Amino acid sequence: MTAHVRILDTTLRDGEQSPGATMAAAEKREVARALARLGVDVIEAGFPAASADDLAAVRAIAAEVGRDGAPGSSHGPPIICALARAARRDIAQAWDGVRAAARPRIHTFLATSDLHLQHKLRMTRGEVLARVAEMVGYARSLCDDVEFSAEDAARSDPEFLCAVLGAALRAGATTLNIPDTVGYTTPDEFGALIAHVRARVPGIDGAVLSVHCHDDLGLATANTLAGLAAGARQAEVTINGIGERAGNSSLEEVVMAIHTRAGKLGLATGIDTTQLISASRLVSMVTGIAVPPNKAVVGGNAFAHESGIHQDGMLKHESTYEIMRPETVGADRTRLVLGKHSGRAALAARLAEIGAPVSGEALDRVFARFKALTDRKKQVTDADLEVLVSDERPASDAEVALEGMQVSCGTLGMPTATVRLRWPDGTICMRAAVGTGPVDASYKAIDAIVGDLAGSAGQLVEYAVHAVTEGIDALGHVTVRVREAAAGGIAAHSDAPRPRVFHGAGADTDIIVASARAYLRALSRMLAARGQLSEDRTATAEPGRASRDRADQRSEGSTEYGGVR
Repeated sequence: MTAHVRILDTTLRDGEQSPGATMAAAEKREVARALARLGVDVIEAGFPAASADDLAAVRAIAAEVGRDGAPGSSHGPPIICALARAARRDIAQAWDGVRAAARPRIHTFLATSDLHLQHKLRMTRGEVLARVAEMVGYARSLCDDVEFSAEDAARSDPEFLCAVLGAALRAGATTLNIPDTVGYTTPDEFGALIAHVRARVPGIDGAVLSVHCHDDLGLATANTLAGLAAGARQAEVTINGIGERAGNSSLEEVVMAIHTRAGKLGLATGIDTTQLISASRLVSMVTGIAVPPNKAVVGGNAFAHESGIHQDGMLKHESTYEIMRPETVGADRTRLVLGKHSGRAALAARLAEIGAPVSGEALDRVFARFKALTDRKKQVTDADLEVLVSDERPASDAEVALEGMQVSCGTLGMPTATVRLRWPDGTICMRAAVGTGPVDASYKAIDAIVGDLAGSAGQLVEYAVHAVTEGIDALGHVTVRVREAAAGGIAAHSDAPRPRVFHGAGADTDIIVASARAYLRALSRMLAARGQLSEDRTATAEPGRASRDRADQRSEGSTEYGGVR
């Protein structure tokens, strides 16, 4: 049996299912390029049947990353995979999404546990066997590379699971996936299940056995390693372990466990481990899900030592308290990277080094913000640069921009904010509002504009702020989450779709400005999902509102100039 473990990354599919982690199409392509540089074997790019946007994103990734790989990467193009339920329409859409890739894959699934058969599928075991054979066969008629997943395999009857996997194998599946869908098993149980499947499914050596573990009990990485030790040769993981509920097995944890304990496990991957930190930061930035400081491998404290005993040991020999070196995962940081005298070429070169290359007009914009930042900060670090580049990742293909704002607050007066916004169609609006504090006042002014032009704003459900670097001149980074209003209001029917949650992030040395940018990015995602950021956006607004705003802009003598009442 080969020692090579394939890494299937499902950050763009299962990871994006984390509440509020929705990514814009441009962000998905950027993450896909980072995964290609990382050297993952398979990128699960999405679930095309879920929405037209998902289908378009999978197509773009297949045509770009799936044919050319990633700029600066020594790896060839990865396999591009799309998920589909065991239904002809889903499978056809999955094939439509990945067919442009040099190495396409269709991944179809059906539940096998009696719990799912009885309460979700309302199917008999015989019907499941027939459906699997038919749908895997259909997928194989379209694509030579077909993966089949037995959903909730860990809670299935092992003999029935083996029968289903055998049917999928005979129908043409080339990869068989055993998921612990709800994170229920322990490592000894999961390893025994993989060994049982290998022993009881005829012809199993003709396919790659895969594992996909969730972290509901904190055992995802341990279960994945147990499955690999028992003979599985593909691990399905996500960057930072994001995903449904408590998340998935973490790519960086699985890869570094294999790398660090190679002598014990006898396994290897093709991952460029020096790319792990940059990939982690990118995914954290575009999803708005912060990496906990104590997160294994990529957390801020993963290579920090505060205990005097530990520090003494580290000074004498690093291996006393470090089982892997920071530079192995790309964590070797240089505090002072660039300053006010640095030029455009130096900035571009450093951005490429930290895995965030930009060029052309995007570089011009980043360079302008970099120069403005150096006027306020003496030291600009890699972390600062990553936040600056994040502003080049739009929340949606079109977004509402902050044109300017003025805030007054303190103990002697009411906090007041005036905000001016530019919509994608060129409409400029300005409003003022009073709040309980400067951020509240800014958000109320933004809500007033969005309410006028788009019908309703969202509900702020999370607000977080932290300093990117140390010192009084630190760049502040704000993340927010906004929930869209339920159709029919709060008391909408119980069978109505669950309101979606959208995230946004913003950065500035002025934390109020950063807060406004973060909120606008979240609202832009929400409005884009509603289709309210198109050129025809004014059709959903109050009749005549946009034309009055434009007239206000032309008449400085008006008492409503710029829409301020």
